[in-house]
Amino acid sequence: MIIKCIAVDDEPLALDIIKDYIAQVPFLKLLKTFNDGISALEYLTSNNVDLLFLDIEMGGLSGTQLLKTLQKPPKVIMTTAYRNYAADAFDLDVTDYLLKPFSFERFHKAVDKTCELLKSEQIQSSPQLSSNDYFFVKSDGKMIKVNYDDILYIEGMSEYIVLKTKSGSIITLQSFKNIEKTLPQSRFFRIHKSYLVSLDKVESVKGQSVFIANKELPIGDKYKESFYSAIESAGKNKV
Repeated sequence: MIIKCIAVDDEPLALDIIKDYIAQVPFLKLLKTFNDGISALEYLTSNNVDLLFLDIEMGGLSGTQLLKTLQKPPKVIMTTAYRNYAADAFDLDVTDYLLKPFSFERFHKAVDKTCELLKSEQIQSSPQLSSNDYFFVKSDGKMIKVNYDDILYIEGMSEYIVLKTKSGSIITLQSFKNIEKTLPQSRFFRIHKSYLVSLDKVESVKGQSVFIANKELPIGDKYKESFYSAIESAGKNKV
């Protein structure tokens, strides 16, 4: 797999380091570099990019502002000298967060993570899987078949997702947004920024909590109204 990437940083030295690191990874193809967010945004709107190395603190358009502007952002590895942006990076669903100065080893780890995510998305978007009632995830060095009906709920972590199934937990390196797109919307519902539940496994709902298999899961304020509407509709459809 060849990963097409661009790098955005307003510090020439930082940009040179990223360019040097990219040159050392055979499956990375650097398309272009930018020292400001506006130019990068213009390029991204008309070019296909797999991975974006993005500085956060820049003059003009910041890295977070650029990312929020994109309707369909590529995979993103954020680079910054400031630790306090980690929470923003998680909320924006970036692949990884590199704190400057970072080593080549740490850089390569982030790139490997991106490669695994892209491969997983390719497998899950294959036409032959679209009509099935299962999908595959990579976990513990192997591809594991997961039946939709076996899933109780899914928990998003900082770098991984945990699929809670009838038989146990499966930990996989994957984007929470990507797994949400993979699952049929009629059967699975987002109740929190970190939780996705199987509607037919919900045992009860009370206030801001969902109960599944004796586990209490929180309902985020952002999702409460739509979730209650979904379970009400599910109840009417069964009558």
